Amino acid sequence: MSSNPIGLFDSGAGGLSIWKEITTLLPDESTVYISDAKYAPYGTKGEGAILIRSKINTELLLKKGAKAIVVACNTATTNAISHLRAQYKVPFIGIEPAIKPAAFKTKTNAIGILATKGTLSSTLFHETSKRYTSNLNVVEQEGNGIVELIEAGALFSEEMEQLLKAYLKPMLEAKIDNLVLGCTHYHFLIPVLKKLLPEGITIIESGPAVAKQTKAILEKYNLLNSSQQSVNYSFFTNGSTGVMANLMNLEKRTIKKLD
Repeated sequence: MSSNPIGLFDSGAGGLSIWKEITTLLPDESTVYISDAKYAPYGTKGEGAILIRSKINTELLLKKGAKAIVVACNTATTNAISHLRAQYKVPFIGIEPAIKPAAFKTKTNAIGILATKGTLSSTLFHETSKRYTSNLNVVEQEGNGIVELIEAGALFSEEMEQLLKAYLKPMLEAKIDNLVLGCTHYHFLIPVLKKLLPEGITIIESGPAVAKQTKAILEKYNLLNSSQQSVNYSFFTNGSTGVMANLMNLEKRTIKKLD
């Protein structure tokens, strides 16, 4: 099993930000990535629908030999990972908004959280937020429309910039000094956000922490790759191969279409 790939799935191309961190930290590991873009965004769907898609993606990854599965989607993690862990024997690594480091780093006692409705309304998110931010001013903002624009190839569009300006306005008025990105798609917004945010605001995402946790889980279950086989990266999507290729400078021909 140790030579088998790490599996990752997301509601689209956003989880590629997690894939990048994992493959940088674990260069000897093969991976299989599934973009469920046909059903994006997960954040507007109910818990039942998210769980169904998460199970379908999990079973696809298991068929492709995944030895561990990274739920590279905040919404799927907060709504489905406990069910997945109960149903399947493979180890799962999830993603939560990085509220804890933001709460510890703030000097203004005000932090912003940009996330999907599915994440912000989840029990797991509320428990984490309550644990670390009871004495802070937390400005939560649903990122409605962001995932759709990214999946449509409009990351650097005027429409995206105007949307972000509106979402950031109440955060800036509250004098936040840390902005938590609570969706893996939002990693790709960082160049735009840096253009719009004043100096002194730290952007925090979960990717590096997820990569470290993935390594720790593989070590725990003796699943680190020790073979001399060449590393292989496989990508699958039921959406646009072009969007995935452009976001990560991948060769379009390396991304296979799902039925």
